Amino acid sequence: MKRIDIDEAIRLHNTWRRQFLNAFAGGNYADMPLSEHRGCMLDKLLANQPGVSTTLTETHVRFHDLANEIVELSQNGLGDSADLLLPELNETAHQLVAALDQLRQQLPA
Repeated sequence: MKRIDIDEAIRLHNTWRRQFLNAFAGGNYADMPLSEHRGCMLDKLLANQPGVSTTLTETHVRFHDLANEIVELSQNGLGDSADLLLPELNETAHQLVAALDQLRQQLPA
């Protein structure tokens, strides 16, 4: 089994997050990457990796749940409510990076 590259995992998720936020900021909902795991490569990297904590998995799922909620609110004309979730989305992204850093420390060199 291939060992997860933590730096690549962080880069992939940050790229996804930037694309999502840029599309949201521009009001281009159709251009938003899929908010579910299908559109995020980090999910594929985490699958079947030894040492992946429940906290890491749950944080990743929470991030995408928030993104889904933002899209839903926006598409239903509730952009102001969607805006209120952006700080939580960013905080969850930071928690995800922290969990990935913790995984890095647990992996053998």
